[in-house]
Amino acid sequence: MFDYKDHIDQKLINRREIVFIVLAGLFLGTLAMLNILGISRYIHFTINLFSLEIPVMLFVGILPYPITFLCTDFISELYGKHRANVVVWTGLVLNLWVLFILWIGGILPPVPEMLPETGLPEFGDVSRSFYHIRKLTFGATAASMIAYLTAQFVDVHVFHLVKRLTHGKHLWLRNNVSTLTSQMVDSVAVVLITYFYAHAIDVPEGKTVFQTLTVFILSSYLFKLFSALLDTIPFYFGVKFFSKYLQINPMEGYEKGEKKLAAS
Repeated sequence: MFDYKDHIDQKLINRREIVFIVLAGLFLGTLAMLNILGISRYIHFTINLFSLEIPVMLFVGILPYPITFLCTDFISELYGKHRANVVVWTGLVLNLWVLFILWIGGILPPVPEMLPETGLPEFGDVSRSFYHIRKLTFGATAASMIAYLTAQFVDVHVFHLVKRLTHGKHLWLRNNVSTLTSQMVDSVAVVLITYFYAHAIDVPEGKTVFQTLTVFILSSYLFKLFSALLDTIPFYFGVKFFSKYLQINPMEGYEKGEKKLAAS
């Protein structure tokens, strides 16, 4: 006998899983893209503000980065801390997979002769582009993985800490505090590790190491700061829409935790 209630429940479960897969897929796809783009190009320009010239230096790989934090905030709010952490760990595995493919792609024959001064094939070799991207990705991914893991776990932890401290209120606050805190950690870590470990940042003539790294860190963080502030609106509307569409109460786990603490 057909059970209409079971049909509705299964339809709702499928809907929740599809949305989760889309959010996780967007997160992981963006992560793979930014790691491959990485430091393949610098974006360098100057902002004139009140007669001051403010230099801005960014890696091109940073451009899609803020969307990863928006995705983990959606997953944290709608599906809980455990699922958000699972997605973060999957991102680490994805980083390793990208490195493995680049590594094995570079050692399979025929391997071109590398120029000693660049470690790349000579100009005109059709494989030069691959080996150039491979070199840059290897140089930056170690920094990216360390910074990524640290920042994403800080993001998830701070998000739920603020949620507890505010008794589940002020969605805008936990979204911004978690994202801005984690992105400061990420900005400092990725720039310092890329320079000191991967040796993949060139210091412009006439500039000191401190000046160059400071510009990179501040430029990166300010880009993420403005992105985080801008994503508050879509995050608010997104949580409201998905809570209704998926029939999820983001406060359910929190409320159970509150009752458990009160009873203990």
